[in-house]
Amino acid sequence: MGRIVYVNGDYVDEAEARVSIFDRGFLMADGVYEVTSVLDGKILDYPGHAARLARSLSELDMTPPVSDDELLAIFREMVERNKLVDGMIYLQVTRGNPGDRDFAFPDPEKVSPTLILFTQSKPGLADSPAAKSGLKVISVPEMRWNRRDIKTTQLLYPSMAKMMAKKAGVDDAWLVEDGMVTEGTSNNAYIVKDGAIITRNLSNDILHGITRAAVLRFAREAQMKVEERSFSIDEAQAADEAFITSASSFVTPVIEIDGTAVGTGKPGPVAGRLREIYLEESRKTAI
Repeated sequence: MGRIVYVNGDYVDEAEARVSIFDRGFLMADGVYEVTSVLDGKILDYPGHAARLARSLSELDMTPPVSDDELLAIFREMVERNKLVDGMIYLQVTRGNPGDRDFAFPDPEKVSPTLILFTQSKPGLADSPAAKSGLKVISVPEMRWNRRDIKTTQLLYPSMAKMMAKKAGVDDAWLVEDGMVTEGTSNNAYIVKDGAIITRNLSNDILHGITRAAVLRFAREAQMKVEERSFSIDEAQAADEAFITSASSFVTPVIEIDGTAVGTGKPGPVAGRLREIYLEESRKTAI
């Protein structure tokens, strides 16, 4: 038997998992998702991810498929059944299968949402080589829709931007709108200048990252200066450090932007310290 996945109330082998071709997640990208990390068999930042999921569903007038208690029980069962030590749990909710294709939303009283979960094992997740070597990124135009604060499954352009980065021989891309960085393809973006941590303020323009919230809270608790504002690629290239945060990469330094080295061209002390603090504190509250 292979990996066990969850599909609408059933735990099944991944080879037996089925979702209808009429599911709106498949036909319309009408769905939301969350990715949570697991370290030492425990789930990190679960309350934040659950709260953001609820917000995403609410913003799209989508019915929650299960209660909060039921969802946590499913997460724990997925860890147990897959003997997951280090890795991730992917969750996706769609508006379900109305039985035919139609732009109009189906009646939620008649069509139940689709809920799927699967795990991805990532041994040594907390010891990623990128944390020691740093990432190289390029800038690309921002071309996503204007509700990036909702964690939808509309990921075509971020995927295209990732491929632009791969073609350029680097690790990732930062998206730029009106001359200012919004975020990375699948992460929040930061720079450090004169000891201040700078990252774009929350709005509909960026995803409200759960790791972002935790890292900024820990930074303030450590008496680090935080500025939530926009910054340009030029400012980022002239910064002392740069880094990203996400649920799967935690805090990872960026050492080059559009071919220009950031700071010394090596991972800096602020990013390194924030990664240490995040992992230490998150492990304490993991469930």
